[in-house]
Amino acid sequence: MSLAPPKRRPLEQFEPGRVKSRMDKKSLRARARARHWWRKEIRPLLVIGLIIFSIRSSLADWSDVPTGSMKPTILEGDRVFVNKLAYDLKVPFTTVHLAEWSNPQRGQIVVFFSPKDGTRLIKRVIGVPGDTIELRNDGLIINGRPVEYKPIADELLRDVASADRVSHTYAAEQLPGRSHVVAAWPAVSAMRNFGPYLVPEGHYFMMGDNRDDSFDSRYFGSVERKRIVGRATAVALSFDRSNYWRPRWDRFFSALDPSTE
Repeated sequence: MSLAPPKRRPLEQFEPGRVKSRMDKKSLRARARARHWWRKEIRPLLVIGLIIFSIRSSLADWSDVPTGSMKPTILEGDRVFVNKLAYDLKVPFTTVHLAEWSNPQRGQIVVFFSPKDGTRLIKRVIGVPGDTIELRNDGLIINGRPVEYKPIADELLRDVASADRVSHTYAAEQLPGRSHVVAAWPAVSAMRNFGPYLVPEGHYFMMGDNRDDSFDSRYFGSVERKRIVGRATAVALSFDRSNYWRPRWDRFFSALDPSTE
């Protein structure tokens, strides 16, 4: 039984021109598919992403809080809502102001970029332009007048860890026109005396509510108005980092600075 010789492809199939033609067709099809994916899939997603991030940059945002410098008002693991339209409108992704209609007021909680290293921080406005700020034994003096401190209800500390309740002391600080809870940590070394310091024009003096555990304007100076991102108004979400990220349901969607009465 004889075997038929294998069929050979015509020599012209291996001609360089024909091979190149087939490669060109494949390349054109690949490019066409890439253009289709770009037009129909990728570009719309990029546009949507740009719009979303622009809104976050200019209108509203949230800020994760990794430290306890604002305890007991804000706890580690809180995600705080930031109203970026509280004071002005900025060009997205910049600190350039397009319009201004208000300024931070004493006692408000704001998010800003640190003048020391650009880190995004959240603190309370203690001094506005022209104020003279002093601190004596953790007691504030604003424009020569000592700030009054009052006892607080235990209910305001319900989410504070039991160890912190023992190690810290708490009081309601009566800023002009606003009252909020502050904490002191007597066992640690801290800057409990400061000033007097005159807040320059166009600047704001920031402090954390956890006075003995806060890196604030006592250390890096006052903050320029243009560095302020927006006003923090509420806790959107909260998770207990020391307890396997257990949700603190009662803090979800809760306003900052509840009544201290």
